[in-house]
Amino acid sequence: MVNFSRQSHNAVVKWLWTVDKVTLFVALALLVIGVILDITASPAIARKLKLDDFALVRKQIKFVVLSCGIMLGMSLFSLQTVRRVSILGFVVLWGLLVWTFLFGAEIKGARRWIYLCGFSLQPSELMKPIFIVWTAWLLERSKKLDYFKGWYLAFASYFMVVVLLLMQPDIGMTLLITSIFVLQLFLAGLPWMLVGVAGVGGVCALFVLYFTYPHFRARVDQFLYGSDETSFQINKAMLAFQNGNLVGKGPGEGTVKLTIPDAHTDFVFAVAGEEYGVWLCLIIIALFSVIVIRTLRQSIKESNLFVMYAEVGLAASLGLQAFVNMASSLHIIPTKGMTLPFISYGGSSLLGTAIEIGMLLAITRKNTASEDKDLY
Repeated sequence: MVNFSRQSHNAVVKWLWTVDKVTLFVALALLVIGVILDITASPAIARKLKLDDFALVRKQIKFVVLSCGIMLGMSLFSLQTVRRVSILGFVVLWGLLVWTFLFGAEIKGARRWIYLCGFSLQPSELMKPIFIVWTAWLLERSKKLDYFKGWYLAFASYFMVVVLLLMQPDIGMTLLITSIFVLQLFLAGLPWMLVGVAGVGGVCALFVLYFTYPHFRARVDQFLYGSDETSFQINKAMLAFQNGNLVGKGPGEGTVKLTIPDAHTDFVFAVAGEEYGVWLCLIIIALFSVIVIRTLRQSIKESNLFVMYAEVGLAASLGLQAFVNMASSLHIIPTKGMTLPFISYGGSSLLGTAIEIGMLLAITRKNTASEDKDLY
């Protein structure tokens, strides 16, 4: 008979006592909302692709089940296992990024996807959480061991990833990874002068991106000046929020999904606003806020530097990506083509988020510090 007491040596029982149940519950709630919105938004897209109405829904549900398995499985990991997975994952996914640049499928002018076993995969979505944990370990080692040049390896890893992302090009993911990396450097003791230099460098980089990448310039110009040609999707999204009002038009009654090609991915928040109203949008915002704020509050009390760097990076990544998606749908910032974690349609995005939350649950378990062993 299984012993369910706190003293049990059963791995699953120990997990039940130590895992952050609030974060786990919120993540599962967001997954459920994602499935509901996918059932609402995907049939219209499926008809345009000449598929049966629920073909995309069935495909997404398979990824939801797989993502739940990955998230729960990774939440069982010890800190040592999390770090080993990040090392191996970084090597494998960097190789896949190179493969994507050389042989990936070009869609809408970007080469971000490869085909494996009949499925399209976007390696950059999986690289994001792996990179965050990998650099967290490098920065923690550099603080702990004088002879370990973790700073140099972290910067080298950053440029190895960012150069490939810019060559795809994937400006949104580049900016997201850069923001999280700078945050981790600040936590690791980057001097204020260098923080200022990084800020000025970031502004200069935005100008370079503006004049180098036409699609990036078009989105910024659309946001600043408006254009009948480039602002079609955002105008329809804003109209969807207006139509939805407080309580929404009702499930399946929205029209934005019929006119916006990316209604099930980049603009799924607009679908939520039109069909379910402001109340569901506020619930989605609140759920993301719970994960981010709860994790940041835990990090303040954390004595293990690796855990602190990793959990802040993972939580900030989740929150920033969600903010970018929702803010661009509301025309607060230029559109970035970034998915809403857990909710947007897409296997790569869902798998990347599952890895992100799985690692977050693993490193925030109550007894992970006592299980920790240095990994060289």
